[in-house]
Amino acid sequence: MKKLTYLLLFSVFFLLISKNSQAQDYKTAVGLKFGAYEVGPSVKYFMDKGTALEGILGIRDHGAVLTGLYELNQQAFNVDKLSFYYGFGGHLGSVGNGYYKRFGGDDEYYNGKHILIGADAVIGLEYVIPNAPIAISLDLNPRLELARGPFFDIAPGLGLKYTF
Repeated sequence: MKKLTYLLLFSVFFLLISKNSQAQDYKTAVGLKFGAYEVGPSVKYFMDKGTALEGILGIRDHGAVLTGLYELNQQAFNVDKLSFYYGFGGHLGSVGNGYYKRFGGDDEYYNGKHILIGADAVIGLEYVIPNAPIAISLDLNPRLELARGPFFDIAPGLGLKYTF
């Protein structure tokens, strides 16, 4: 719980000091997200220059998870086409019989179907390849699982998107 408190304080700090941000060169992107637990399609839509919504349908062993994120974006390290993003959201899904893997923790065996519901955060970097409609992202997705927990988990992810 102490880690979650620090994560929330860290997120609020960035929200308070963020200035008008410079967004990516695209309005919408679709692609694949390769996470520690789930792999699946993703969609990112910019509502304005620095604010985006991202949806991810993560397919995992014996289940699926739908994650929705509200993200703030700004240019990173004064590098053109590189942006830093952070935000929050939630997930909803289910798992069937099998092992539920936890990053850096003990795996849990599920006997039967179980619902997954929780709160998510995200922090990452995204690079849009110049003269190509491709964006690559690398992020961390800390999450608090409420239905099967509560427990705190963190999942690294790699995204590959087509932008338009």
